Amino acid sequence: MTQTIATKAYGSDMVTAGVRVRVKPHYIANRSNPADNRFLFAYSITITNETTRAVRVIARRWHIVDADGQTHEVEGPGVVGQQPRIMPGESFEYSSTCPLTTPWGTMEGAYTIEDADGATFPARIGRFYLVSPHAGT
Repeated sequence: MTQTIATKAYGSDMVTAGVRVRVKPHYIANRSNPADNRFLFAYSITITNETTRAVRVIARRWHIVDADGQTHEVEGPGVVGQQPRIMPGESFEYSSTCPLTTPWGTMEGAYTIEDADGATFPARIGRFYLVSPHAGT
Protein backbone atom coordinates (compact mmCIF):
# COMPACT_ATOMS: atom_id res chain seq x y z
CA MET A 1 0.00 0.00 0.00
CA THR A 2 1.23 3.47 -0.90
CA GLN A 3 0.37 6.44 1.27
CA THR A 4 1.06 10.11 0.67
CA ILE A 5 2.18 11.62 3.96
CA ALA A 6 2.90 15.28 3.19
CA THR A 7 4.15 17.74 0.65
CA LYS A 8 6.40 20.52 1.95
CA ALA A 9 8.05 23.29 -0.06
CA TYR A 10 7.44 21.47 -3.34
CA GLY A 11 9.00 18.24 -2.02
CA SER A 12 7.37 14.91 -1.28
CA ASP A 13 7.19 12.29 1.46
CA MET A 14 5.71 8.87 0.67
CA VAL A 15 5.65 5.46 2.33
CA THR A 16 5.26 2.21 0.39
CA ALA A 17 5.28 -1.10 2.29
CA GLY A 18 7.34 0.44 5.07
CA VAL A 19 9.88 2.22 2.87
CA ARG A 20 9.70 6.01 3.25
CA VAL A 21 11.06 8.25 0.48
CA ARG A 22 11.50 11.96 1.27
CA VAL A 23 12.56 14.45 -1.39
CA LYS A 24 13.69 18.04 -0.94
CA PRO A 25 14.38 19.89 -4.22
CA HIS A 26 16.00 23.27 -4.78
CA TYR A 27 17.06 25.51 -7.64
CA ILE A 28 20.78 26.05 -8.32
CA ALA A 29 20.97 29.65 -9.53
CA ASN A 30 24.75 29.84 -9.95
CA ARG A 31 24.74 26.89 -12.38
CA SER A 32 21.67 28.01 -14.35
CA ASN A 33 21.38 30.43 -17.26
CA PRO A 34 17.74 31.51 -17.79
CA ALA A 35 18.68 33.58 -20.88
CA ASP A 36 19.79 30.31 -22.54
CA ASN A 37 16.87 28.27 -21.12
CA ARG A 38 19.15 26.29 -18.81
CA PHE A 39 17.78 25.63 -15.35
CA LEU A 40 19.54 23.29 -12.96
CA PHE A 41 17.81 21.77 -9.97
CA ALA A 42 19.17 19.61 -7.18
CA TYR A 43 17.23 17.23 -5.00
CA SER A 44 18.13 15.47 -1.78
CA ILE A 45 16.56 12.12 -1.05
CA THR A 46 16.28 10.18 2.18
CA ILE A 47 15.15 6.55 1.94
CA THR A 48 14.18 5.19 5.36
CA ASN A 49 13.48 1.55 6.16
CA GLU A 50 10.51 1.55 8.54
CA THR A 51 10.12 -2.26 8.34
CA THR A 52 11.59 -4.89 10.66
CA ARG A 53 13.82 -6.44 7.95
CA ALA A 54 16.68 -5.23 5.76
CA VAL A 55 15.87 -3.91 2.27
CA ARG A 56 18.05 -3.08 -0.73
CA VAL A 57 17.49 -0.42 -3.42
CA ILE A 58 18.25 -2.27 -6.66
CA ALA A 59 16.92 0.11 -9.35
CA ARG A 60 15.31 3.48 -9.99
CA ARG A 61 12.83 4.88 -12.51
CA TRP A 62 12.11 8.58 -12.99
CA HIS A 63 9.35 10.32 -14.92
CA ILE A 64 10.31 13.95 -15.56
CA VAL A 65 7.94 16.50 -17.12
CA ASP A 66 9.00 20.04 -18.03
CA ALA A 67 6.78 23.13 -18.23
CA ASP A 68 6.20 22.51 -21.96
CA GLY A 69 4.82 19.04 -21.26
CA GLN A 70 7.88 17.23 -22.64
CA THR A 71 8.48 13.98 -20.78
CA HIS A 72 11.70 12.14 -20.08
CA GLU A 73 12.08 8.67 -18.59
CA VAL A 74 15.26 7.71 -16.74
CA GLU A 75 15.93 4.17 -15.53
CA GLY A 76 18.97 2.46 -14.12
CA PRO A 77 20.43 0.23 -11.44
CA GLY A 78 20.59 1.48 -7.87
CA VAL A 79 21.11 5.11 -6.92
CA VAL A 80 24.27 7.20 -7.37
CA GLY A 81 26.22 4.11 -8.42
CA GLN A 82 25.17 2.07 -5.38
CA GLN A 83 22.59 -0.52 -4.43
CA PRO A 84 22.40 0.35 -0.76
CA ARG A 85 21.25 -2.15 1.85
CA ILE A 86 19.20 -0.35 4.49
CA MET A 87 18.73 -1.97 7.87
CA PRO A 88 15.51 -1.57 9.89
CA GLY A 89 15.21 1.93 11.31
CA GLU A 90 18.12 3.23 9.20
CA SER A 91 18.22 5.64 6.27
CA PHE A 92 20.24 6.16 3.11
CA GLU A 93 20.68 9.73 1.87
CA TYR A 94 21.94 11.08 -1.43
CA SER A 95 21.69 14.10 -3.71
CA SER A 96 21.49 14.46 -7.47
CA THR A 97 20.60 17.03 -10.11
CA CYS A 98 18.14 17.49 -12.94
CA PRO A 99 18.65 19.97 -15.80
CA LEU A 100 15.59 21.46 -17.50
CA THR A 101 15.13 23.83 -20.44
CA THR A 102 12.08 25.37 -18.76
CA PRO A 103 11.87 27.30 -15.46
CA TRP A 104 9.83 24.59 -13.75
CA GLY A 105 8.90 20.94 -14.02
CA THR A 106 8.01 17.87 -12.01
CA MET A 107 9.64 14.57 -11.13
CA GLU A 108 8.21 11.35 -9.74
CA GLY A 109 9.01 7.69 -9.97
CA ALA A 110 9.85 4.56 -8.03
CA TYR A 111 12.69 2.56 -6.58
CA THR A 112 12.72 -1.19 -7.03
CA ILE A 113 13.21 -2.53 -3.52
CA GLU A 114 14.36 -6.05 -2.71
CA ASP A 115 13.32 -7.40 0.68
CA ALA A 116 15.20 -9.90 2.85
CA ASP A 117 13.47 -12.83 1.08
CA GLY A 118 14.54 -11.64 -2.38
CA ALA A 119 11.06 -10.43 -3.36
CA THR A 120 10.88 -7.06 -5.10
CA PHE A 121 8.35 -4.25 -5.01
CA PRO A 122 8.17 -0.63 -6.21
CA ALA A 123 8.57 2.07 -3.55
CA ARG A 124 6.91 5.19 -4.95
CA ILE A 125 8.70 8.50 -5.16
CA GLY A 126 5.92 11.07 -4.87
CA ARG A 127 5.68 13.89 -7.39
CA PHE A 128 7.77 16.87 -6.46
CA TYR A 129 8.21 20.23 -8.13
CA LEU A 130 11.32 21.81 -9.55
CA VAL A 131 10.60 25.55 -9.48
CA SER A 132 12.97 28.40 -10.28
CA PRO A 133 12.35 32.06 -9.43
CA HIS A 134 11.76 32.51 -13.19
CA ALA A 135 8.63 30.34 -13.22
CA GLY A 136 5.64 32.35 -14.35
CA THR A 137 7.70 35.11 -15.99
